Order: sequence, then structure tokens, then C-alpha cells
Amino acid sequence: MSDKGKSPPQSPAKSPTETAAAAGNPGPSEPPADILPASYWRDVPVDDHADDADSAFDDAQSSTASLSESILQYRSLHGRTYHSNIGHAEAWQPNDEAHTEVMDMNHHLNTLLLGDKLFLAPIPDSIQSVLDIGTGTGIWVIDFADQYPGARVIGTDVSPIQPTWVPPNVSFEIDDANQPWTFKDEQFDFIHTRGMIGCIADWSAFYKEAFRCIKPGGYFEHHDNSTAYQSDDGSVAEDSPMGQWTKVFWEGGKKFGRTFRIVEDDVQVKCMEEAGFVDIEVRDFKCPVGTWPKDSKLKQLGAYVKMILDTDLEGFVLYMWSAVMGWTADEVQVYLAHLRRQLRDPRVHPWAGHRVVYGRKPVA
Repeated sequence: MSDKGKSPPQSPAKSPTETAAAAGNPGPSEPPADILPASYWRDVPVDDHADDADSAFDDAQSSTASLSESILQYRSLHGRTYHSNIGHAEAWQPNDEAHTEVMDMNHHLNTLLLGDKLFLAPIPDSIQSVLDIGTGTGIWVIDFADQYPGARVIGTDVSPIQPTWVPPNVSFEIDDANQPWTFKDEQFDFIHTRGMIGCIADWSAFYKEAFRCIKPGGYFEHHDNSTAYQSDDGSVAEDSPMGQWTKVFWEGGKKFGRTFRIVEDDVQVKCMEEAGFVDIEVRDFKCPVGTWPKDSKLKQLGAYVKMILDTDLEGFVLYMWSAVMGWTADEVQVYLAHLRRQLRDPRVHPWAGHRVVYGRKPVA
């Protein structure tokens, strides 16, 4: 979808532990007792009881910077690329072609989850100015601009992976949302953000910037997922690959300085209230993994989630397990082999939460 052209130069990814050491903080320590060490997965045989029930899906220092050569100096980690080092951004998901495909698939999953909607806030048809933070490939911005041709829609991201052929009411900017935003006070009627878990160092400051930039009466809407795999029947054990996925993300977030407990700690509602938003609404959704649900809509959602994970499971795992937690590339691949088998096991019925929160800036 994006016009990347020639592959950009790459530089080794700098891990959060390297940054901490440079600041005089202690380096990586032994994993907490409830996180299994990397060596555990090497010694455990892959479960042969797993069945390919879903085999059809198995193959499947300024805020806004100009687009310059330095921005295209992508970092690399074990063959995967990540955004360049600008500002305070430290993305944990790759920005290469394999993962941008996942970003677009996630967009379609989210619209499916919302009943073929792009958002839930009650914005007017006459909306004029919209901002999407962490736009990724820009697909949400493009779809929104097509639906509201009278609105000017801006998408920001730390990676220039958006297409060049876009609707005339669309523009993209390179932006680190962790820094003070350069947008004017009360510039936008609607600000939207989605999938920013693990990307923001200070959510309170983030929400205050959104509040500042929204016009009185305008809305802010934040979508994010839980990284906790759950099961209603106990089929996701704590010492299973999926159970450990949750624990590693939560512990890694502490090392990383960016929480992966947005849903569990009610970050969206707390920060929205603190910033000054009113008429706050919360919508919680259940996203199954795989086709195990009996309900047809949940089965469809689960098949799509499974296809997304199958497309680039490594992209979700590599940075956190390797750069943050200190595992070797081989240790990560062994863990991934166990995780893939569990994802295909029809006896396991996992799901994860998805939360949408929106609120209105009061009219003075």
C-alpha cells in the first residue's frame, strides 16, 4: 500500500536496556519467578496434540519533523526494521512490509468489531478537522476522508509508511506523540487514536495534549487491546505460551517504560477524566482467537485474529522478547514454535479484550 521505493539504510536497534545502562540504571536482571526463562522452551517438546483446525489461515527533538533522509534510517533487529530514532519514540512493532500488512488487516478487524464503523463517537456529519495519532499505514485516515469528503484529515506517525496517492483532503506528518504537540489549541473537531499500547511513555500528558488541541464540543476516541490472553474454561494456563505472552508483555512494559496494561489499569478512563473530558463512554469487546466460538460473528472475528497472528507472529514478539527481555534470536524462535502450536490447538479457547473509550471536551 505504501510507496517505499528503495529500501532505506538500516542501523542496529538500540534496546531499552542499553538506554537504561547509559543513564546509569541497572541492566537486565533475572526474570520474575512467574516468567519462565528462555531455556524452558528449549527443553519442552512441542505439543503434538495440537491440530491445524484453522489451516486455511495458517499461510495467510521536535514533535513534527520533515521527511528527511535521517527519518528513513530505520533501525534493524534480527532482520526486521523499526522506525528511526526521532524524539522519544520507541516503537516495539516493526514497520517493514510484513508488518504493515498486519496493520491493514488490523484495521479491517477493528471495523468488523465495531459493526462496519470507523469510530463510535457521535460526531456531526459537518465535521471539518480531524487528527489520527499513530496512523500506521494511514488506512483509517483514508477511509475516514472518503466517508467525510468535507473534512480535512491529518494522520501522524513516527514511520513514513503511508501511501502517496491519497484523497485530496488527506495529509500525513512525521510525529512523535510522546513530545509536546505542535498543533494549535482547539484545532480539531475529532482526534482518534488506535493500537498505541506500548508506545506512549506518559498517557496523562498524551491525553492533556489531545484535550488542548480539541475544539470545545469536540471528541477524543481511543481504541486499544489487552495483551492478556484469557479463557473462560481455563484452557489458557499461566505456564503455557499464551499465558507467558501476557506476563512477558506486562513485565517488559516495566523495563520498557511503556505500560501494556492499558485496559487492566483503566488508563483510558482515568486519563480522560484527569484531562477534563466529559460524557465519557466505554465499550468493551471480546476478541476470540481461532474459530472455536459457536456464535457466527465471534467465529468470524476469531478467524480474522488468527489470520493476523499467523501473518506475522514474529513481528509481535521479537522486539519485546529480544531487545527488552534479552532473549537470543534462537530462543525467540523456539518460543514461537510452541506459541504457534498452541494457537492451532482446538482444545484451547483464548480471547483478549478490546476497549473503546471516547469523551467530549466541554463547551466553556
